[in-house]
Parts: sequence; C-alpha cells; structure tokens
Amino acid sequence: MEAHGGLATYALKKDSKRSDWRKNYSLLLQLVDAGVVLWAMSGALVLRFGAPSGQDLIQMKGQPYVVMTVALSVIWWAMLGFCGSRDTTVLGYGTEEYKRLLSASFWLFGLVATVSYIFRLEVARGFVGLALSAGVLSLFIARTLLRSYLRTQRKRGASSSTVMLIGGIHGVEHLARALLSQPMAGYVPIATYLPGAPAGTVANPSLGLPNLGESRSVDSIVESVRSVRPDVVALSSGVPLSPKIIRELGWILAEMQVRMIMAPALTDIAGPRIHTQPVAGLPLIHVSTPSLTGWRWFVKRSFDMVGSLFLILLLSPVFAAVAVVVKLTSPGPVLYSQERIGVRGEPFRMLKFRSMRQDADAELAALLEQQGTHDKPLSKVVDDPRITSAGRILRKFSLDELPQLLNVLLGDMSLVGPRPQREHEVALYDGAAHRRLFVSPGMSGLWQVSGRSNLTWEEAIQLDLYYVENWSLTQDIVILLKTFRAVFRSEGAV
Repeated sequence: MEAHGGLATYALKKDSKRSDWRKNYSLLLQLVDAGVVLWAMSGALVLRFGAPSGQDLIQMKGQPYVVMTVALSVIWWAMLGFCGSRDTTVLGYGTEEYKRLLSASFWLFGLVATVSYIFRLEVARGFVGLALSAGVLSLFIARTLLRSYLRTQRKRGASSSTVMLIGGIHGVEHLARALLSQPMAGYVPIATYLPGAPAGTVANPSLGLPNLGESRSVDSIVESVRSVRPDVVALSSGVPLSPKIIRELGWILAEMQVRMIMAPALTDIAGPRIHTQPVAGLPLIHVSTPSLTGWRWFVKRSFDMVGSLFLILLLSPVFAAVAVVVKLTSPGPVLYSQERIGVRGEPFRMLKFRSMRQDADAELAALLEQQGTHDKPLSKVVDDPRITSAGRILRKFSLDELPQLLNVLLGDMSLVGPRPQREHEVALYDGAAHRRLFVSPGMSGLWQVSGRSNLTWEEAIQLDLYYVENWSLTQDIVILLKTFRAVFRSEGAV
C-alpha cells in the first residue's frame, strides 16, 4: 500500500520533471541520430573515394558526392523522426522502435535507388551500400545503448509516464497488474477512477492505488485528473461510460495535454495481428488469425536451416572438445537421446551431450516422487545427484544442448519455439497449453530468456502461448540474441 501511495506522492511533487524527461530524451535522440548518420555517411564517402581534401574538393567529379553526403545525412535524420522512431511511446520496450528505424532507413535508400534509376544518375553502389549497412548497424547499437540508459532510469522510477486508470473494477485491476508487471514499458499507475462503483470501492487493496471517484460525469472525472495530473489516462475494457462522455473526455484531455489510451480486452496479441478500420466513426479492431503456414512457415524453416548449419560449422571445434570431455570424465556414450513431443504431438528423439551418469532415466520417477513434483509439468529434480561433474559445467553454459542443432537441421525442432517436453508432461496439459504444439519445439524460447528455469509453469506457458500466437522473424532474432546473453550469464541454468 505505502509503496504505491509513495509513487502517487512522487508524481505530484515531480510533475515538472516528469514532463521534462520526454523533451530531454527526444533531444538526446536527435543529437545521437545526427551524429551516427553523419558518421556513417562520411565514413562511406572516405572508404569509397578517399579523404575529400585538397584538389579533390574542387573537382567536379568529387563534389556531387560531398553534397550528396550532407543532403542524405539531413534527409535520413529527418526520416527517422518522420517514421516515428523517436516517439516516446515506443522507446525502451518492445521492437517497434527498431522496426521504425529500419523502415526509415530502407525507405530512404529505396528512394535513392528509384530516383537514380529514373533520372539515370551515376550513383556509386559501393557508396550507398556502405552508408546503409554502416548507418543501420550504428543506429541499432546507439539505440540499444540509449535504451539501456532509459531502462536504468525506469528501474529507479524515473523517465516513466504516470497513469490514471478508469474503468470497471476488474478491468482496472487487470490493466494495473499488467502495467506493474512490465515497468520497462514506462507506465506507472498512480490512481484509479471507477465510474458507477459503490462509494469507497478500491480496485484491489494489494495494488495500493487510491480511488478518486465513482461519478460518471465528465466534470467529476476531469476534476480527479487535475488533482493528480497524470501523463496518461487509460480507459480499461468495459469502461461503464457512454460513447458521448468518452468523446467529451478525450477533447478535454487533449486541451490539458494529457494523453488518453484505450485498453481493449485483448491479451497476448502482438501489434502486427491488430488492424483498425474506421466505420461510421467507430474504430473497429480486426484481430487476424494466427497461423504459421505457407510463406511464414517457409521463412521460419529457411531461417532454421541456414542458422543451424552455420552454427554447426562455426561450433564444430566446441562439439569436438565437449565430446572428448564427456568421454573422458564418465563411462557411457557421448550423446544422449530422449523421446520428446514435437509439433502436432508427433514424438521425436531429442539429442544432447550426456551430462548424467548412465541409466539416469531409470532413477527419474523415484526422485520426482521423493520431491513431490512427479505430477507437475516442467518438473525438475533439485540438486540432481545423477549429474556428473563435467555435466554441471555443460549445463551451466547450456553446452549439453548443442547437438539439438542437428534436430533443427533435420526439421524436428526450431531454433526458437516452446521447449519440447516428455509425454507424461504433455499428458498434464490443459486446453490452452496444447496450443504449444502448434509450432515446432525450439532450442530456446521466450521463457528461457525471461528467467529460464526460475519461472513457474503458469508464467512459462503464458510466454509460450504468446510466442505461438504472435510469431515473427524479428522476434526470433531478438530471442536468439537474448539467449546468448542469458547463457553467458548462466541465468536460471540448471
């Protein structure tokens, strides 16, 4: 209670600073983008034509590229802003910021290619290629570093938007818990407003959010907004207000420079699946059906084949070294295979480097029974006595799982997806959990990079279902990058 009440007090005292962080961060982004773009364009000019100094500057042959470098730098910087890559609503969380960055960059260079073709301009392809690749890579690195800074600020409760929640008691509670569970998104609930609720009602005492009123009148709601001065007013699903009142409230909030957002009753649905269509003044929300078929399946399978083959070739010395260590430190085969359940419930043999003593599977049931976890999915043996000394090191850095790259190459698994489970674990699935089997199991997944074995079953299944419902190649790449970080840090490894 006191912690969230303190947030509300903090919000009132620091209102001007809350307003400043957006301007300051936006200015910082503009300066960093300008420096990165100018560096990339200038570097491409130097690498392609040599340093533009002395006689080169006054030669007609060299002059257009100097002018082009300056002009494209300015246009690229402007395109980054025009495409919304500096919009504070997408900063610090998710992939939208990077998607807009890529969109701005490729639109610009696509325009350059189109103009040069139409007007038959002699533009050096090496110069354009160097500028694009260096600029995009540098922008990604710069934005990642700035995001780390922003996330550090948000961990301290700064550089975030305060939110006043309006709606029914259950909708407000769900929205508050969702926002509080993702502080890196930058939304901090500070108060609620429950139209039509009995006097004295609060969303949930454990949230510690004061309720500011119950009246359905616009004047009462606006007075409550003025009392706490939030950055955002969020209307939860099922808000008991008429369309007319919501429209009037939106007008007044716009005059007060307070943003209004609507939170529909949609969960675990990513942006690409949501499309809006205005019909008779109503913003109808279309939710596309998730499917990993056709070209989407082809793209994912191609990515898996190329990625797994590349990693096998790259890590072949590691494969050999691990095989020698396993063979020399304990009797038994180097590789271990176990039947797991794959896509559409089809069984397959999953490969691993052996990290336990021989015939360890025969002891599993007794150990789980002893620890009382035999009837739970994701059951793990705590302080497993079957693991060898070398096996503990292999597991710590996930080296025992490298042979699964062969499973990926053969099509039994994917680089990214829900982890494959044993048949007795799948038998414990409820209806929702069975949706994990709609896609190929993966070597890594959302729950592995969100805590790995430290997560509860409920948390893990929620992340897996989100992945199944919202697959994208960009998300796969992000998960793989996070996997490398999680492995090197040994986060949640067992």
